[in-house]
Amino acid sequence: MSAPTMSERDILGTLDSRTPTRFYWSLTLLATIGGFLFGFDTANIGSVLGFVPFHLNNFWTGYLVAGASLGAAAGALAAGPLTDRFGRKSLLVADAAIYAGGALLSAVAPNAAVLIIARTLIGLAIGADSAIATSYIAEYAPAKRRGSLAMLQQWMITVGILVAYVAAWVIYKVAPDQAGTLDWRLILGLGAVPAIIGFVLRTRMPESPRWLIRQGRYEQAQLALAKLGVDVSTEQVEQAGTELASTEDRPEQRRRWTPGVRRALIVVCVFFTFQQITGINVPLYYGPKLLGPLFQNGDSKVAEVVAGVQVTAIMTLVNVIATYFAFRWIDRAGRRPLAMGGFGGMAAFALVAGAGLTWFTGNARITVVMVGLCLFIASFAVGVGGTGWLIQGEGFPTEIRGQAAAFAATVDWLANFAIIEAFPAMESGLGLAWVLAIFAALAVLAILFVSRFLPETKHHSVEEITRIFERQAARA
Repeated sequence: MSAPTMSERDILGTLDSRTPTRFYWSLTLLATIGGFLFGFDTANIGSVLGFVPFHLNNFWTGYLVAGASLGAAAGALAAGPLTDRFGRKSLLVADAAIYAGGALLSAVAPNAAVLIIARTLIGLAIGADSAIATSYIAEYAPAKRRGSLAMLQQWMITVGILVAYVAAWVIYKVAPDQAGTLDWRLILGLGAVPAIIGFVLRTRMPESPRWLIRQGRYEQAQLALAKLGVDVSTEQVEQAGTELASTEDRPEQRRRWTPGVRRALIVVCVFFTFQQITGINVPLYYGPKLLGPLFQNGDSKVAEVVAGVQVTAIMTLVNVIATYFAFRWIDRAGRRPLAMGGFGGMAAFALVAGAGLTWFTGNARITVVMVGLCLFIASFAVGVGGTGWLIQGEGFPTEIRGQAAAFAATVDWLANFAIIEAFPAMESGLGLAWVLAIFAALAVLAILFVSRFLPETKHHSVEEITRIFERQAARA
């Protein structure tokens, strides 16, 4: 009997069972440069807001902080059909170019209108990249290490936030007298450097082999698979593509938006909503403003901002370190346990920080609040942040993964915009301690949601995950 062909052994199954090589990790880091820029460009505005010399009313001041999130929602929504039509790689390359253009335009903005346009461009790139990156990674990552690889997106976001605050701290320390002239422009413009590097290197990335096979572009799929260590002929890829198409075109699977796909989309969207409305970005975006007065060591406005930036940088460092543990555990513990544990920790430590604000004074107050907020962020980083982006990338079938992931990312960004825009009014009306109590209550609701509706997907191929959601929909 002759040896089975690669087609009969399932090419995609072979891809799913590989051990990640150095190329896999470098490719994933390249795919997640957008995550770094995502973190950097959403965090840096908090460090410069007090020094932008243009006259802005309350609405436009709020837009500079939260408007990138609104642009990101539009960018994610637009990216979905585009990436399913033109591929993952081409959109990732275009996103890097938009990032670079937005950062450079921010640095040279002659007036408020141009700065607002630049921030909106950055938002569009953030949204598009967040819709595409994890989908791209999910389509080549081995099933047993897909969580670890996809988790790099969240880790890069945290690194970007940390670098934004460290860069701001260094620039203000070196040139405190130029905060309102050169410093703020330099802080906003620095994002162009990694964006340009990403643009150049992303042009060399292979396209997603799953997307290429689904499009019938078998020669390009063969080359992409070869780069990923799966050596097959074009004829074998074509045969595998024909078999895959015949399976997916059965009458019961012909509809692209099946009950299982719709269920998966709802689960991911609700998870993303809880990810945002439980308050993670409040200390990261408003940290300098909220904490600067507590830690100020001087009378100047620059001293207050620097103090706030330093304290927020400490919290973002906690975020980076904690995300490493998520990277280590996501494929061992699974998505559900980490998510429920993460939301549980957020609930507990939001209450600790609120208690510090209510019942303590002086140094004790500062200590309890910082411990509470740092562990609140750590809980999110370990169990919630990366898990959301992971299930967004792995939960949908290849032919509509871009559209579904983009819609979910749009929901995420709209929820982000809503909570960041609403927070000042909430703090003013209720006080920060009560706002933290609300976040804790929402985190408890998130635990109940995850326990009821999120299936465990570790070690399953993306095709198997689609079938899991179809079975759940059939039983509902």
